[in-house]
Amino acid sequence: MNILAIGAHPDDLELMCAGTLARYAATGHKVIMCYATNGNMGHMTMPPSELAQLRMTEAKRAASTVGADFEWINLPDEWVFEDEDTRRVFVDVVRKHQPQVVITHSASDYHPDHRAVYNLVFSATFLATVPQIGGPFETLAAVPSIYCMDTLGGFAFTPEQYVDITGVFDVKAKALAEHESQVRWLQEHDGIDVLDWMRVTSEFRGLQAGCRYAEAFVLEKRWPAVPAQRQLP
Repeated sequence: MNILAIGAHPDDLELMCAGTLARYAATGHKVIMCYATNGNMGHMTMPPSELAQLRMTEAKRAASTVGADFEWINLPDEWVFEDEDTRRVFVDVVRKHQPQVVITHSASDYHPDHRAVYNLVFSATFLATVPQIGGPFETLAAVPSIYCMDTLGGFAFTPEQYVDITGVFDVKAKALAEHESQVRWLQEHDGIDVLDWMRVTSEFRGLQAGCRYAEAFVLEKRWPAVPAQRQLP
């Protein structure tokens, strides 16, 4: 399958689903890690244009660590909205990669960019199948399944499916650590050790799932994209 993961910011995918993506990649599926914004607001002093370049470099390294292809939409951090132009950009990204599975944020997550990306993914995965919506890429043959990844802190999120990431936890941790500037920003701005935060979350979901480390998901239940078989690894 083609697996398209779309996160709002550089590091969101690494935090919440990189273990699952690494498992997909290790078993021969094509994985694409798509970063919607350039993260250019996440620093105390560095100019946004300089930070955007740094965040892109870090994200490329992280995707390579996971074994995934890299897609960079380059929207401005903190200013993601579901307007017509942005919706068309997301339609193009979906058509470009022809996914059977899309992983993205939960509609109830804490950050407005996360919620906006969820809405854009929900819209684009359907509209990508409509031939009269033009664009440079082939129309999608079928609406892909959407799996919403965990929220930060687990708020307003009740898992329905788990993926055991114990065997690839080191890959997940290394991919997250590639986002060095974001690790520093979260420490300085929020007082969070995000690497430890990720470990605790993975351990807790693992406790629920009966394994050492796990990631949690909810399938978006909408016609016609509810699979009869399990699609997560």
